[in-house]
Amino acid sequence: MLTLTLILLPIIAGLLTLSTKGENAKVIALVAALVELALGAYTFFAFVPDATSQFGVSYNWIASAGIKFSVGIDGISLILVSLTTLVVPFIILSTFQNNYEKASTFYSLILFMQAGLVGVFTAKDAFLFYFFFEAALIPIYFIAAIWGGENRIKVTFKFFVYTIFGSLFMLLALVYLYIKTPTHSSEITALYETARLLDASQQGFIFWAFFIAFAIKMPLFPFHTWQPDTYVEAPTAGTMLLSGIMLKMGTYGLIRLLLPIAPLGVKAWGTVAVILAIIGIVYGSIIAIQQKDMKRLIAYSSFAHVGLMAAGIFSSNLDGIQGSLIQMLAHGINVVGLFFIVEIIQQRTKSRELSSLGGITQTTPQLTVFFIIIMLGSVALPLTNGFVGEFLLLKGVFEYNAWMGAVAGLTIILGAVYMLRLVQKSMFGTTTSLTEGFEDLGLTERATLLPIAVLVIVLGIAPNIILKASEPAVSQLLSIINK
Repeated sequence: MLTLTLILLPIIAGLLTLSTKGENAKVIALVAALVELALGAYTFFAFVPDATSQFGVSYNWIASAGIKFSVGIDGISLILVSLTTLVVPFIILSTFQNNYEKASTFYSLILFMQAGLVGVFTAKDAFLFYFFFEAALIPIYFIAAIWGGENRIKVTFKFFVYTIFGSLFMLLALVYLYIKTPTHSSEITALYETARLLDASQQGFIFWAFFIAFAIKMPLFPFHTWQPDTYVEAPTAGTMLLSGIMLKMGTYGLIRLLLPIAPLGVKAWGTVAVILAIIGIVYGSIIAIQQKDMKRLIAYSSFAHVGLMAAGIFSSNLDGIQGSLIQMLAHGINVVGLFFIVEIIQQRTKSRELSSLGGITQTTPQLTVFFIIIMLGSVALPLTNGFVGEFLLLKGVFEYNAWMGAVAGLTIILGAVYMLRLVQKSMFGTTTSLTEGFEDLGLTERATLLPIAVLVIVLGIAPNIILKASEPAVSQLLSIINK
């Protein structure tokens, strides 16, 4: 029942928030998110590190078709559920300085999206996975379309079309697998067994259907063209949801569905996927270096980070997949902190242009310290949360192919270049007319950034907290893939 509670609580709280007017809406949303965080923390520490699914429930949903409402948490989904419950309170708290029109609708949509995300990461039935995969898209569409920037309608429509188009490929693959399943079951474990009945060409079809769906969601090169504009035009809270959590639906889908269901397809086409991912790493990093807008720079940096995660996943070894899981958690924490800092700077200066900024450190010791800590986590400095994941990912890609690992390793250099440039251009140098008298952090801003900075350091010092929880499930997954 614990998993079901984690899904239902945000829905109930979202309905309550929707019926509340005024400033109370954000308070109710924050309280609900903190309760969800407490449940997520209890789940994490109550979880027994083994390969079994725990805290699950299963009910007949469409009994005549063998489709169940079946949810549970194993070591892989535990990391993503923890990320979702951890990051949403920060996202809500970061908005407390803003006054949104129709605030009750805004905050209820965040909570509804949280429920959809938890559903994706805990679904044990493939069609239930698809249902939550699509359901999580609806709230973020309205958040971006209603509260986004000047070009929000055009950009959001492009995002919606891209993701719906990709999801149709996944639905087609799931229906095909369902038909091929001897018992006509849509349990994900049943689909793993069905994969053994498919030949290489059939698994090749399954590979590309899943790959397109998940590559668009992450996104991977060349399916990324919706991402930068959507990240820039969405309100900052929406951008945090997209980059911090939603893109992980794609990487999680690769691990949960694509690798174990189409191992022959991965064997045939995995190298192509790794090459596309590595192109994304280098391309995204180079474009990030050239950006003048802070928000767009971080958007391209996120695109580059996702490429490394995908390359590690397709390496199909323990280090690569373990590295991707801890990097999903680290990236989610770091990117939320970075986008919030950009929001703080934009609110005070009315600009995100690096050429218009500078000298902020002279009056903001607190903001400077938090910005540098989170930036160092993003560039994977040893003893920060980004280091362990990036090290394991590169090790996994090197084990897969040394030349590809060498090219992927350029992320270390290129990432340092664009992130150091971001901090230098915005925070150091001469004060401009826009940054003169820049105020340091307020109470809610400190309350948001302090825990993020602490997590950057704690997860860098003690990564085994995460790795030990996920390793049995990852090992079992690899045994299924290599069977």
